[in-house]
Amino acid sequence: MMQHLITLPILLPLLAGIILLLPPCGKNLIIRRWTAMFMALLTLIASTVLLQQLLQGGPIVYAIGTWQPPFGIVLYADPLAVLLTILTSFLTLVTTIYASRGDDKKGSFYHPLTHFLLMGVNGAFLTGDLFNLFVFFEVLLIASYALLMHKTDKQTTKAALHYVVLNLVGSSIFLIALGILYGVLGTLNMADLATKVAQLQGDDIYLAKIGGLLLLIVFALKAALLPLHLWLAATYSRAMPAVAAQFAVMTKVGIYAMMRVFTMIFGDNAGELSGMATTWLWPLALVTLVVGAVGVLASEDLRRLTANLVIVSVGTLVAMVALNNEQATAVAIYYLLHSTVGCAAMFLVADLIGLQRGKVQDRLVNSRSVAEPKLLGICFVLCAIALAGLPPLSGFIAKLWLLDAAWESNVAWVFWPIYLIVSLATLVALSRAGTSLFWHDNPQQDEQFEDAVYAGKRRSFAVLLMLAVPVLMTVFAAPLTEVSQHAAATLHNTQVAVDTVFALAKGQ
Repeated sequence: MMQHLITLPILLPLLAGIILLLPPCGKNLIIRRWTAMFMALLTLIASTVLLQQLLQGGPIVYAIGTWQPPFGIVLYADPLAVLLTILTSFLTLVTTIYASRGDDKKGSFYHPLTHFLLMGVNGAFLTGDLFNLFVFFEVLLIASYALLMHKTDKQTTKAALHYVVLNLVGSSIFLIALGILYGVLGTLNMADLATKVAQLQGDDIYLAKIGGLLLLIVFALKAALLPLHLWLAATYSRAMPAVAAQFAVMTKVGIYAMMRVFTMIFGDNAGELSGMATTWLWPLALVTLVVGAVGVLASEDLRRLTANLVIVSVGTLVAMVALNNEQATAVAIYYLLHSTVGCAAMFLVADLIGLQRGKVQDRLVNSRSVAEPKLLGICFVLCAIALAGLPPLSGFIAKLWLLDAAWESNVAWVFWPIYLIVSLATLVALSRAGTSLFWHDNPQQDEQFEDAVYAGKRRSFAVLLMLAVPVLMTVFAAPLTEVSQHAAATLHNTQVAVDTVFALAKGQ
């Protein structure tokens, strides 16, 4: 029975999406909200139990319909993949709670779409072959297209159009890359690819390299890596806040795909194709960090500033991926969890601030005070401390671990100055934002809060729930770093994945 557990992070959101479209959920908003929250919680619990099973017994492979690999569809769960399904399920649960205060009424089918998005993201993390990675990419993208159009206006429509066109181009490149790799290697199962890619000879090596580099372009587009990052700031800053918070994990799907493909397939055992992505990823990651920092400093509102912080986190993560060793991957996993939740929380806080400042919303200009300065001030400070990497929250632990990983990899001379300057720029930008939003207010306009929208219990609970994560990541830093190291070791031990998949094929 437990072997079927791996399917639940995909099947539960699919079931939820269908239930939420049918009566009585489809007709009654109250029932729909509670059902959406319950199913998201159920998915989170299933993912957590799955992680416990993996830590005790190792990776799990599941052949859908008992069709055996390499030609049947397989799901593959290791600690890295399941940690990310836990993260995605948690974000979906919290944003559903937040949106249930009224944002879910601003467009059609919000709750079913969030669960279809959850299904696509979880499927991308758990799939064991490249074609189904493409399929789940399409599922999550189609759901994200529709979610972007919630609370639509002219600027949102323009940003959504750019997002759709770019991703359609990315999907086309993805299919071409899959066609090349299948033509050369005769399989798209990741474990099978890992065994065959080192045996290539002659012109097949160059064809496989072309296929791999096309995949790199696709993953860089999904991750918003420079120069394919221009869509992100406009798209995330214009999306509905609950949607933007849930989208904080979307760029991580691209980074996860880089980790999986360029460690497992084109990793150390790939012969002449070993480390083919490192040459490109390292300089692009550093430039992405710098460009993200410039965007943070130049941002004119808090939501765009947060969107640029997502770009900074992408540059940091890809730099660790480019180092291609266990320690760098472990710190990347810890930082990924921290930065995703931190940015998601800041999107929600920016929305609450904007709802209480009248026409200027969350723009970083002098205006009237917010109606709830203590609550929003504390939330903003906690977010800022976490994202700037200041003690005592998890961002500081991640920052020290990042610097140590760079030192151990002998790249401290280039990574340290860039990363520390970017960190300083982030701190300056967040300090400036806090000063504009909470200190340089206009007392003459403070007497009227008639049009202010108060946070309310449900929104406050959602934000505080999100902000509890950096605190808990600090309190439980030791066990969490052990899990991150275990996940990194499993990812880099390609032979474990190959043996697990082919043991299933042999019926062992």
